[in-house]
Amino acid sequence: MEQNIRIKEKEMNKTALVIMAAGMGSRYGGGIKQLDKVGPSGEIIMDYSIYDAKAAGFDRVVFVTRKDLEKDFREIIGNRVEKKIETDYVFQELDDLPDGFTCPAGRTKPWGTGQAVLACRDRVTEPFMIINADDYYGREAFVKVHDFLANADLTKQGRYCMAGFVLGNTLSDNGAVTRGVCRVDGNGYLVDVEETFGIERKGNTAVGRSEAGEAVELPLDSAVSMSMWGVTPEFFEELKAGFAKFLAGGAANDLKAEYLLPKVIAGMLKEKRASVEVLRTNGKWFGVTYQEDKEAVVKAIRELVDAGVYPEKL
Repeated sequence: MEQNIRIKEKEMNKTALVIMAAGMGSRYGGGIKQLDKVGPSGEIIMDYSIYDAKAAGFDRVVFVTRKDLEKDFREIIGNRVEKKIETDYVFQELDDLPDGFTCPAGRTKPWGTGQAVLACRDRVTEPFMIINADDYYGREAFVKVHDFLANADLTKQGRYCMAGFVLGNTLSDNGAVTRGVCRVDGNGYLVDVEETFGIERKGNTAVGRSEAGEAVELPLDSAVSMSMWGVTPEFFEELKAGFAKFLAGGAANDLKAEYLLPKVIAGMLKEKRASVEVLRTNGKWFGVTYQEDKEAVVKAIRELVDAGVYPEKL
């Protein structure tokens, strides 16, 4: 008698969205820019990121904030989000340092995006996506990163991804911006990210300056990083070891030194201990880099609502 054998489909990984929001004290014009209402029903940019992440299939959201902001944060966004998706909070603190290190007197700001993600080490055990609180990324990027993470082979370490945005879709009409300009190989994998400053559109191209201060000209279709990474849980061990090395290298006594996520990943790439697949997206990024940007963001959200991408009230 012939047996019918059913092949079980591969079970997809659970996934989390980590939102770096500990820098929400960054102000312009007397207000906290990440909390500016840009949607027709008072939504902030983070609302749209969480909505897109949930639609893409992410199972939960983890906010990285600061203890002194917790009360306001929960009132403004957390309490609403908890009704829609599983939600957790972690806190980026100045004194969350490796054994043997203490925070220098006079230091007032957290230690950068690398430390922000490391703060999640005891709360995140699944593949996760990292984003900024104050950037609008668009649905396509969330879907691509989610699908990569949901199907990731967790037995293999150092296989990550990044949403690669088109430079021309990330520029502000109101001033210069800083972007991580990517070098990508012929197979679509990241080779390096170079922080490039003062980027502005100039005709059919863009101009800026390198970390060394040299003038650079960039094609508008260059791939750039907008701090949207997809990683697997073993990345925490890399961050932990790298943070201790960073502090031991002299940063422990520097009041402004920052342990930055792109530099951690770039170091892994250089040592061939990681691969990062660049998932190109044609979505238009926008955010409130300058106070004057808010009007354009409100208009862009309105157009997306009118086009049926989002409901009038999320």
